[in-house]
Amino acid sequence: MALIRQTSPHTLGQNKTSHIMRLVLIALVPALAAQTWFFGWGIIINVIWCSVIALGAEAWILALRKRPLSFYLRDNSALVTAWLLAMALPAAAPWWLSLIGVGFAIIFGKQLYGGMGNNPFNPAMVGYVLLLISFPQEMTSWVAPLGSGISAPGIGDSFSMIFAGSAVDGWTMATPLDILRENKSLTMNELWQNSPQLSGMTGLGWFWTNLAFLAGGLYLLKEKAISWHAPAGMLLALAVLSLLFWNGTGSESHGSPIFHLFSGATMMGAFFIVTDPVSGATSNKGRLLFGLGVGTLTYVIRAWGGYPDGVAFATLLMNMAAPAIDYWTQPRTYGHRKPKRGMAKTK
Repeated sequence: MALIRQTSPHTLGQNKTSHIMRLVLIALVPALAAQTWFFGWGIIINVIWCSVIALGAEAWILALRKRPLSFYLRDNSALVTAWLLAMALPAAAPWWLSLIGVGFAIIFGKQLYGGMGNNPFNPAMVGYVLLLISFPQEMTSWVAPLGSGISAPGIGDSFSMIFAGSAVDGWTMATPLDILRENKSLTMNELWQNSPQLSGMTGLGWFWTNLAFLAGGLYLLKEKAISWHAPAGMLLALAVLSLLFWNGTGSESHGSPIFHLFSGATMMGAFFIVTDPVSGATSNKGRLLFGLGVGTLTYVIRAWGGYPDGVAFATLLMNMAAPAIDYWTQPRTYGHRKPKRGMAKTK
């Protein structure tokens, strides 16, 4: 993001919400392409359908609130929420699942708090957690990835699965994180041999999808749309904990650091979820602590919790802690030596 003028201590730049959101959408394109390649056209259909739902729900609530539609819809924040939730949903997710999740994310996770800038929780994760708790079977029925021995559904089949609910079971498999969580007796080598979707270090499709999210995240860092602190904190905590509790190939193994870093929603969470400027911490130190908290909770949920991937739950829990983090990590006010020097004292 090119800077227009710099005069210490203030920086003026092209930091309009619509510009930042547009950069996020561009950064999501590599991961969208990777997901489509490995999991079929359902991802593209989900993104288009969720975008329509998000814009419609946002326009409806804005009209009820008597706010100018074009001004708020053009900030692209509804589209970012739609894309993130669509790319987190299984490729065969039925149309009504997306409708409930995106509608809830926009209406209850964003607009009922006052709209963009006022929401204490990440809207996409609010919608995702609602769906995961309410419809666990539909949320864990992922299309078998390319190379797993099951032919990927074409665009017509994908459309039928989403809007007609036809022949879903013939194309679905458990995710690598699901398989690892449910394993009670097989060694890691036996587990990898018995599950075709576990090919490679992190599972078919998941490594390249996470790598694509990482590439998009690096693009956002290059454009100065996000800072490195929250992603670094999350990835560091997840890597350290997975290394500490990794017992190799035994049946009680929770997975290697590489497995946790490049499986599930790790890279998506690190660069597109915990970097939310509204629901996360605001100072650089606070963002680092916020990321460390999300990474720690993600591993705890994955290893010992009841859900295979803990990014969404971890993010929402740390969203609740963000105000406290901000309070204890206030930066030094310009012109003062100590952080709280410029604040008014209350009796």
